[in-house]
Amino acid sequence: MSEPVAPAVPSYRSPLLERPGAVPVEGIDSGLAWHYGDPVGEQRRLEAGQARADLSNRGVIRIAGPDRLTWLHSMTTQHLSGLAPFTSTEALLLTPNGHVEHDLHLVDDGSATWITVEPGTAGELVAFLQRMVFMRRVEVADVTADWAVVGEAVDSESTGEPLAWRDPWPDLAVGGALYTADEIEVAGHPEWKWREVLIPRAEFEQRVAAGEFDGAAGTWAVDALRVAAWRPRHGFETDHRTIPHELDWLRTAVHLEKGCYRGQETIARVHNLGRPPRRLVMLHLDGTMNELPAPGATVLNGEREVGRVTTAARHHELGPIALAVLKRSTPPDVQLLAGGVEAAQEIVVDAAAGPSADVPKIRRLPQG
Repeated sequence: MSEPVAPAVPSYRSPLLERPGAVPVEGIDSGLAWHYGDPVGEQRRLEAGQARADLSNRGVIRIAGPDRLTWLHSMTTQHLSGLAPFTSTEALLLTPNGHVEHDLHLVDDGSATWITVEPGTAGELVAFLQRMVFMRRVEVADVTADWAVVGEAVDSESTGEPLAWRDPWPDLAVGGALYTADEIEVAGHPEWKWREVLIPRAEFEQRVAAGEFDGAAGTWAVDALRVAAWRPRHGFETDHRTIPHELDWLRTAVHLEKGCYRGQETIARVHNLGRPPRRLVMLHLDGTMNELPAPGATVLNGEREVGRVTTAARHHELGPIALAVLKRSTPPDVQLLAGGVEAAQEIVVDAAAGPSADVPKIRRLPQG
């Protein structure tokens, strides 16, 4: 299995790391706090909407100009040309072969389109977008230095609040498709309420200094809730071979009935003619082990390598859990060994998903 291809680790240090008890995190989110001394309590408060998470390492891009939405529509997987102001959506930028290159958290305020991206990736994305401007009336700017992002387990978007991106997961977007089993949708997909609030960075630093974020939650809490909701994250669940079908990303980030864009051939071919070669699962890990599998740890079925761990976390109710990407052929009922830890699968992407399955699993909504 391929190792994950992570965005470059940025040289950033959040002012919240100066809080007593703050424990720094390593990897992509370097510069943020893993927790502030009470990871379980932070997780409970975050889930209840009583705490906020520091995401101030995320990249922020602002695109102005009258052609901005039709221009983005032509390059990404999402239908953006008629996007209403303050309506959040998710779009992917793919390679020519259909592999995930960027995940765009996107909201338009009526005058400009705001996009948040993974830490350390805004510069690369802006450089690509500027090369694609041609004769379009758009202006692309990396405004990461001026804007900070704060995460909240809140499911709302309003013109009366600070500008925010509301995560559409796990709702089925218009033009999207489900790659989960029918019984999951009948029983109910795990809940995930989340939004990213944009705050001027100078204001963010002032509010931190004033103690407004003393009840913040660390990345431990965010990861635990995200894993429990089966929510994929670019740079964690992805590697250089990832196609959206493998992670159930057609649910929120791909419109199957829009015009041509880079990588569309792969999206259409896999959706119409085949099945994704790999599938996302959630692993319930042996709770007697003190250590969690590291990101990228090998998943074994007996002595056979069948995948890798992408994100592992300790959830305040479910205990130790992880997301993993496995070969589609892996039997769904076998016990696995994830980074040396015994693990049982909870199916996310159905191994039988695809038109060639005995019972069709993929459903679509008509374009609205």
